[in-house]
Amino acid sequence: MPELPEVEVTRLSFALEIAGAQVISVHMGKALRWPLGCAPTLLTGRLVQNVRRRGKYLLIDFDHGVLLVHLGMSGSLSFAPQLRPADIHDHFEMVTTRGTLRLTDPRRFGAVVYADSQDAPQARKLLGKLGVEPLSDDFDVDRFHFELKGRKASIKQVLLAGVVVVGVGNIYASEALFLAGIRPTLSASRLSRPRCARLHAAIQDVLARAVAKGGSTLRNFSSANGDSGHFQLDAMVYARQGQPCRVCSAPIKTMRQGQRSTFYCPHCQKA
Repeated sequence: MPELPEVEVTRLSFALEIAGAQVISVHMGKALRWPLGCAPTLLTGRLVQNVRRRGKYLLIDFDHGVLLVHLGMSGSLSFAPQLRPADIHDHFEMVTTRGTLRLTDPRRFGAVVYADSQDAPQARKLLGKLGVEPLSDDFDVDRFHFELKGRKASIKQVLLAGVVVVGVGNIYASEALFLAGIRPTLSASRLSRPRCARLHAAIQDVLARAVAKGGSTLRNFSSANGDSGHFQLDAMVYARQGQPCRVCSAPIKTMRQGQRSTFYCPHCQKA
């Protein structure tokens, strides 16, 4: 699944190019996770002002209204003056005066939802419960520690839930916990203030480096201009089960948490 770095890389790859464009037409393919919420023709003539990100959602602001885009499990966006002919896996296409934006999603878990504003019910339903942005100044160590103290679930599961801090998906949660030296199964409530501070710094470090590396391309992720990510080449634990730890040489182990694979070093992450 595209995580926060992949979504941010996608945003950066087309935001400047599409800003100021006027929508010529919108075409929908097979039904996605949620309905568009308006007739596609309603968007004709709208002006694209900018593209923002909230968690794993891209927010395309028009002169009136906003389009919320989620890439789901396997989705990707493309933007270019001319794209290949659409096929059965292309489910949303917005033609503008600066190029065509297309969502390709073989599994159709992605979504494109229109709302009159970010305060509209459709937008609040999707964005209202998201945690703080980890790469923003709002991600405060003391607040982070306070929120974790009240949660008895494992720290890995708390990070994935996205309620305390948003966008730290499976890849980057495993990497951040390794960098902070914290066992993924440890109860979030047991993290001391110093260990919480290390995790806070590790989350920001891992996510920032992932964005700089273009995200992680494990299967088919690419940015809106077709570039693959390279962070997976630098991963310390993710998808490295059985391989030697890059720090201590102990074999990397894996386990299942909440139906997701967790990767960790049993020596570097003892508790």
